[in-house]
Amino acid sequence: MKKVIGLVVALGALLLLPLLAFPEEYNGRVVGVSDGDTLTLLVDGKRQVKVRLAEIDAPEGGQPYGNRSKQELSTLAFNKEARVRVQDTDRYGRTVGRVFVGSVDVSAEMIRRGAAWVFRKYAKDASLFKLEEEARGDKRGLWSLPESERIPPWEWRREKRSNQF
Repeated sequence: MKKVIGLVVALGALLLLPLLAFPEEYNGRVVGVSDGDTLTLLVDGKRQVKVRLAEIDAPEGGQPYGNRSKQELSTLAFNKEARVRVQDTDRYGRTVGRVFVGSVDVSAEMIRRGAAWVFRKYAKDASLFKLEEEARGDKRGLWSLPESERIPPWEWRREKRSNQF
């Protein structure tokens, strides 16, 4: 009897595997933009989901180009219908995913505009590196700043943390 129950449980788990292989998606209206890589999606007209754009890292608010990066994300997504292809949940409880407004991949467009860096630690999409290289070569967005002001956000945050102690 225990073998039969074990077999049924294993078979049930196998049947659920395909469902786990497909990423979860959210659809809704973008009702808030926190910074250049974080937005709030209103799902089903009632539930707010905080979304961190996957694979990119935008300048922080106090960092050079931080406010402009937030403006770029607002232009692309604020008050628009969006689809989020979920990849993960970060340590702050935010949904991490690729956001699409119509056919526009917002992460890729932020990189193309020079409004964010490819987040090397988490990047999976090799095409983002090419977009960043092109933006840098054309001096778009943050790449037009003097080199001394082009500090990747992960380095800027690390520096801020080390100066707190």
